[in-house]
Amino acid sequence: MEPTPRDYLANERTLLAYIRTALSFIAFGFVVARFALFSHEVASFEHLATAPAYVSSWLGVGMTLVGIFVALFGAFRFAQQDAALRAARSDGTLTRRSATLLALAVVAFGAIVAFDLLRIH
Repeated sequence: MEPTPRDYLANERTLLAYIRTALSFIAFGFVVARFALFSHEVASFEHLATAPAYVSSWLGVGMTLVGIFVALFGAFRFAQQDAALRAARSDGTLTRRSATLLALAVVAFGAIVAFDLLRIH
């Protein structure tokens, strides 16, 4: 059976879902890491003893790295499925190059956030 344009579009939607999930992980990792700073400020204002905020920071960095992995995995799966579809028929809307650039942009964003979070402490 020959792939239809709907098959290509379904593959693109799947890639975009991976990218959306990756960005969510990166953003939530940023929020978790920044929560450590917020809790430290609140404890300082209330004159409370606080534990080091390393756990929250490392958890945030870990979530950011998971987001990077999800973006890379999604790009790999897209390229794999795209190659299988194109082997049957050559047409598609999102090229491998644009999918790779999109995934690399998300990975670069995640790496910048992770580096920034590590630089704080």
